[in-house]
Amino acid sequence: MKKLFTSESVSMGHPDKVSDQISDAVLDACLRKDPNSRVACETLVTTGTVVLAGEITTKTWVHMQEEVRNVLQEIGYVHADIGFDAHSCGVHNLIHGQSEDIAQGVDEGEKGVTGAGDQGMMFGFACRETEVLMPAPIHWAHQLMARHAELRLNGELPWLRPDAKSQVTFKYENDKPVAIDAVVLSTQTEDLDLSFIQKEVEEKLIRETLPAEWLSNETQMHINPTGKFVIGGPHGDAGLTGRKIIVDTYGGYSRHGGGAFSGKDCTKVDRSAAYAARWIAKNIVQAGWAERREVQLAYAIGVPHPVSIRVDTFGTSAGLSDEQIAEHISNLQAFDGHVAFTPDWIIGRLGLRTPTGYADSNGDVEPNGWTYRKTACHGHFGRDIFPWEKLNLVTELHSMSKLGASC
Repeated sequence: MKKLFTSESVSMGHPDKVSDQISDAVLDACLRKDPNSRVACETLVTTGTVVLAGEITTKTWVHMQEEVRNVLQEIGYVHADIGFDAHSCGVHNLIHGQSEDIAQGVDEGEKGVTGAGDQGMMFGFACRETEVLMPAPIHWAHQLMARHAELRLNGELPWLRPDAKSQVTFKYENDKPVAIDAVVLSTQTEDLDLSFIQKEVEEKLIRETLPAEWLSNETQMHINPTGKFVIGGPHGDAGLTGRKIIVDTYGGYSRHGGGAFSGKDCTKVDRSAAYAARWIAKNIVQAGWAERREVQLAYAIGVPHPVSIRVDTFGTSAGLSDEQIAEHISNLQAFDGHVAFTPDWIIGRLGLRTPTGYADSNGDVEPNGWTYRKTACHGHFGRDIFPWEKLNLVTELHSMSKLGASC
């Protein structure tokens, strides 16, 4: 049976992603000097203006204006002709301290361990459609936007501007991707002839990114379908932190608990538990226990242990029932005395307080280290630099079940 599925991605210069990157840059700036910082930073960008809001409790001082302007400059918003200027835009800081009521539940939790920073449910997903165990539509939509950034920043297509969106539709047969049915790519550009833009984008961006075997004469190509896209970025549309949660995760292929990620420290389980759920799901698929796997975690604010753990293999399990797998992952090895899926366990096992992209005591930075800002464009999942993408649980999972020997 043939089916179609579509996912979209957006560029690093999309207004909502500009907001996400600023919020995560603020988070990184706090954690570099104070790993125990509590951060919930929200950003609004609009014509000529950036507004910071939210709650931060930290022992360090952050130069907010500098962080904001550095992000804008690195994205490429450096001149009014582009629609936004990092050097002259207004920056308004409305951030204040974290609520004492919320802090109390997180600080004290149960028996002195860290409690969940909020209630909610989080999902993690993995499947065998791509080498990175992500669904094909969102993976390739992200790859198009990564290629867009590369061509723009290296000067190969200097007329590209920062704001862009991609959309990829895959054709499925028997639940497996077999071809790309449609590609949509809209990019902000200089005011140039549309036919020139379409030819260059198709040849140098789309066809050099997407696998040739999945493209055919029947593949629909829609490049700047409105005909003109010169006004873009925060000047064209306002941007807000947390408005691209489907882009950030699985492109709609898996369920989403509703919580955004960017600008939040790791005590906020809507971020850290979503990372843990992806980590578990990916390792389960790699271990051979299922072809597709979704993990749901749910928490109550101030309570360290999840109120529920659920797994779904969509009928692709290699032998263990979903309930047996849920029991196995509930008994994963403790970390520093903390049991599986408590905030302290997630933070410790994934190293979420000390990203490897921060400078060490000698001022050295790991070349391929990760930071929270790096999560804020081209997806939080599917890139091996992040600790929740590591396949370092497979041996432990195999040791927990006799099935492991045959997987």
